[in-house]
Amino acid sequence: MYTDTIAAIATFLGNSGINIIRISGDDALSIAEKIFVKKIKKLSDSNRSETCDVYNEDSNQHINLKPRYLHYGYIVDKNQRVIDEVLLSYMKGPHTYTREDIIEINCHGGIISAKKILETVLEHGCRTAERGEFTKRAFLNGRIDLAQAEAVIDIINSKTDSSHEISVNHLEGRLSKQINEIIDEIMDILANIEVNIDFPEYDEDEVTVNKVRELSENIIKELERLIKTADTGKIFKEGIKTVILGKPNVGKSSLMNFLLNENRAIVTEVPGTTRDTIEEYVNIKGVPLRIIDTAGIRETEDKVEKIGVEKALQKVNEADLIIMLFDSSRELEEEDKKILDYIKNKRVIYIKNKTDLETKLDLSEHEIIEKEAINISVVKNQGLETIIDKISKMFFEGTINVSDELIINNVRHKDLLIKAKKSLEEVLYSVNSGMTVDFIEIDLKQAMDCLGLIVGKSVSDDLMDKIFNEFCIGK
Repeated sequence: MYTDTIAAIATFLGNSGINIIRISGDDALSIAEKIFVKKIKKLSDSNRSETCDVYNEDSNQHINLKPRYLHYGYIVDKNQRVIDEVLLSYMKGPHTYTREDIIEINCHGGIISAKKILETVLEHGCRTAERGEFTKRAFLNGRIDLAQAEAVIDIINSKTDSSHEISVNHLEGRLSKQINEIIDEIMDILANIEVNIDFPEYDEDEVTVNKVRELSENIIKELERLIKTADTGKIFKEGIKTVILGKPNVGKSSLMNFLLNENRAIVTEVPGTTRDTIEEYVNIKGVPLRIIDTAGIRETEDKVEKIGVEKALQKVNEADLIIMLFDSSRELEEEDKKILDYIKNKRVIYIKNKTDLETKLDLSEHEIIEKEAINISVVKNQGLETIIDKISKMFFEGTINVSDELIINNVRHKDLLIKAKKSLEEVLYSVNSGMTVDFIEIDLKQAMDCLGLIVGKSVSDDLMDKIFNEFCIGK
């Protein structure tokens, strides 16, 4: 499909042990042969020219780059200057990631070597790859479908072992297999409908309609099962957006530091130390929490702190979970009551901190909160594991085995499954209303098209651009 050759740095461009420059396309091998030398010989000072430090002893011979072997040598620029000592591999299409010829150059880590090698590659007739273009070529060349392509970026962005495993299952084709099986079932019944429309004399409408009813009911159940997993999949993929809330100096930043197991937030005895929101990911029993430490909620004339309070309240509206902290060594104050009123419709874990001090907090007028509140002392490291257990139980009933259960973790897939389900419900309505098969055919095709978009059987350029623009360059 593609006639041009692309190249990009496929690894992190910074201080690292190794960098990899990837080339894909028809000209990949010829470019490698122009810039890669297996042997070099330094010239004496008297013979050295101003533009040449080294030369290739085999420069007039064909360099035999055997496929799927690592070749040791050097990359040289157009003036035959050595850029770096490298290991080069050549993979012959179609048995490659993109189904095209691929060259991968392993050079030393760092910014300069990788950039110089890429510049040299580009000087020999290829262009810089766009975001996700290697994976896009793998999709367009038929090596993977669209759901598998999306799983690649999900693997890269995984925050926990569970989210990684879900994405690997999708990359291996478990979701695609199930979706394609459903599509095949719909296509079979559509074929029967086409026969009835084209050859009405066979009069098999009743048999076909009964098959449509049975098929639609079964597929709807299967789609509902997949859709139900989407909320769990979203949590594994994006994390539980968790806002730590409370008035100043109740221990919010200390709690965040405990959950992160590092001193990420500044902790002092001075109220109002945290002026802005601080966000970090943490793994809680395999579940990613996107923890947000906020400014203490209180009335203040300090302009900066006031902005921090406004941002904290904004984060509350977006949160999946609120961790509300009370200071058990202080009486219930008006600031506490305002916060409680603000979060009354949210999912909340209530925590009484500083239980190692004399207790002055009285929550008797809030019986449910008093009953549910967890007593902790961040300073004494007491009761903190109870918070982790509470979060786990709150979001997951029982144990989820991501190895055995197919879980949807992509919003696009969820939306398409919902649309397919609605189309099949329209099919059932048409069947039960006694409508003719040509009406039924329209909704069946609509359901099949929605499912086809998940695996990329038909996909617009705009949708492809949107998906692959989420990738990094080099993947």
